[in-house]
Amino acid sequence: MNTRYRALSIIAALFVIFSADDAFARSFRVEISPKVIRQGDAFLVRVTGRNSPAVPTATVATKKIQFSKCGEGCFIGIGAVGIDAKTGDYPVRVTAGKTKKTMKLIVKKASVQTLALSLPEGKVTLSPADLEIVKEENIMLESRFLTVSERQWEGVFRIPADNEISTAFGTKRIMNKTWTSIHRGVDIRGSEGDEVRASNNGTVVLARELFFGGNTIILDHGQGIYTLYMHLSQMNVRPGDPVAKGDIIGLLGSTGRATGPHLHFGVKVSNVSVNPLSLLKLDL
Repeated sequence: MNTRYRALSIIAALFVIFSADDAFARSFRVEISPKVIRQGDAFLVRVTGRNSPAVPTATVATKKIQFSKCGEGCFIGIGAVGIDAKTGDYPVRVTAGKTKKTMKLIVKKASVQTLALSLPEGKVTLSPADLEIVKEENIMLESRFLTVSERQWEGVFRIPADNEISTAFGTKRIMNKTWTSIHRGVDIRGSEGDEVRASNNGTVVLARELFFGGNTIILDHGQGIYTLYMHLSQMNVRPGDPVAKGDIIGLLGSTGRATGPHLHFGVKVSNVSVNPLSLLKLDL
């Protein structure tokens, strides 16, 4: 009798476990927004479901998408594809506990402009000493963008200066008719001394002069998201300072490689340079 009772108890327990797993699988939902993006855009992944595990995981184009909570049983992640990514369908693979789902992201060709610039020759053809400086700066920046900290951002990201965009993300810049680069941010028009505001809550991880960017501030918003503010005439913050969305962190200028006063505003998501305007449009 006891043996039979134990057997029935085990069967009942297994039934409860399998039923719970099945219930979670049915309630597990993954939403991608937008489902169609351009090369270099950011996108949103929202995971919901009863009794969701602590934190889901996801990847797109081998890049890991970082998640944070957005309510009870709700998690939100921001992914991105680079400007050099091939067009076509990309699988977004999401795992929550034992449940897995693969969603489709469609990447279309970005609209690319061409811009001819005339700059001092020393800013285009670099000396061996300047090349070494740029190399060291790039290594330093790359290491910073690999760090993933806890989420600090809240709600939508804002434009740091309320002026027109003068140079779009992805623009092919031909400098002095000889050298070409891809613009991995947006340039915002302005006058010397205009206020530059933090796009979202974060921590200052860099505030210093760079060879190309001039006076540059970088904010870490957590979850692998960084914003960059370049060519500033003045920096009002120091590394380690916490900032809130809308705080004045500096003043617009023309330091570094610039033909006039403007703000270069850049965004990194999981170490991918993305179109800042695509991040600003996400429904966070």
